[in-house]
Amino acid sequence: MAERLVVTFNAGSSSLRCGVFRMTEGGPLQIRNFHIRGLPNGMILSAKDLDAGTQVETDLGVPTSVDRAHPEALTHMFARLDDLSDLGTIAAFSHRIVHGGPDYAAPILIDDAIVAELLELQVLAPSHQPHNLRPIRRVQEHYPDIPQIACFDTAFHRTQPRVAQIFGLPRELTDDGILRYGFHGLSYDYIAHKLERSYPELATKRIIVAQLGHGVSMCALKDGRSVATTMGLTALDGLPMGQRCGALDPGVVLHLIMDRGHSPAEVRDMLYERSGLLGVSGITGEMNDLLASDRAAAAEAVDFFVYQCGRNFGSLAAALGGVDAVVLTGGMGEHIPALRERLVQELAWLGAELDPSANSAGGPFLTTEQSRLPVMMLPTDEERVLARRAYNLLASR
Repeated sequence: MAERLVVTFNAGSSSLRCGVFRMTEGGPLQIRNFHIRGLPNGMILSAKDLDAGTQVETDLGVPTSVDRAHPEALTHMFARLDDLSDLGTIAAFSHRIVHGGPDYAAPILIDDAIVAELLELQVLAPSHQPHNLRPIRRVQEHYPDIPQIACFDTAFHRTQPRVAQIFGLPRELTDDGILRYGFHGLSYDYIAHKLERSYPELATKRIIVAQLGHGVSMCALKDGRSVATTMGLTALDGLPMGQRCGALDPGVVLHLIMDRGHSPAEVRDMLYERSGLLGVSGITGEMNDLLASDRAAAAEAVDFFVYQCGRNFGSLAAALGGVDAVVLTGGMGEHIPALRERLVQELAWLGAELDPSANSAGGPFLTTEQSRLPVMMLPTDEERVLARRAYNLLASR
């Protein structure tokens, strides 16, 4: 009998990741990884064979300026998937969808009606939702008989108490779905399960997880469930990010539109594309480049980011009634020791004591054995969560 495979799609504005997982009794096992990324001269498709430990890169001949889920780029991706027929039969495609709105709090089989509903939510996630949905149509055309499953970043946070989800707005708006949804749920789901598997003594305690990627957020976990998070209705809220502003006095938006003559579209572009670390520094939204720069504006952007992280650590510790451990994850958390050092130092008031050698080695623990607050670095794996959720949904059917 041919082995069953699940293919995951994690499509964003800056990259397109595709994972191929073999379904085993112990859960999904990744056997291939495809990644489309942009370089100055065009898009590159990296194809990694995890069984053989090999990687091949191909120039797609597609300009970097277009979406990573561009039809021509996806055609190259599908050609790689078609070559896997000797490894097994694709049982399902599992897609990361950033915003599920008030109605979708669990993985769901995709049909045309659901796609139409999710398209309506793209105004709340303009930098993500359109890219998430674009591969679905192409998969329908190329593999019309294979089910597709949507997994939502917002779903993980629906366990939060109502007071953590509502805004101070008229009740009719709350009832109409204007709520704090939160994002990065697939990543937080992975970390919660990783703690349960590998660090059971921490899994049921009060944990703050910091997702430090191009998008940045934090989540307060209790018993492995989300009780508070920094992002809100959209992915603009909370911590400053590479290009997104983070928390902002809503009066600033009104002032820009009503008093300074900016159009709503101009303000939206400013807040999503020209703010955050890029806006504060005027140089770049990349943390590594800011840390390497000798310009005062770069140092100020880093200081601003660390300060905001410190404030949000405190806010989530209050929501939890204390904190027993902190986990750093995401690209910056995994690859930038200098930033990890600054963040651990920011947690000194909660009892965190940096272990420089452990931090240089990448953890998993970044603090000393005597530290009252353990701080860890755990790599995340959203694709594995996509595969696991698809596997569970298929098994339930």
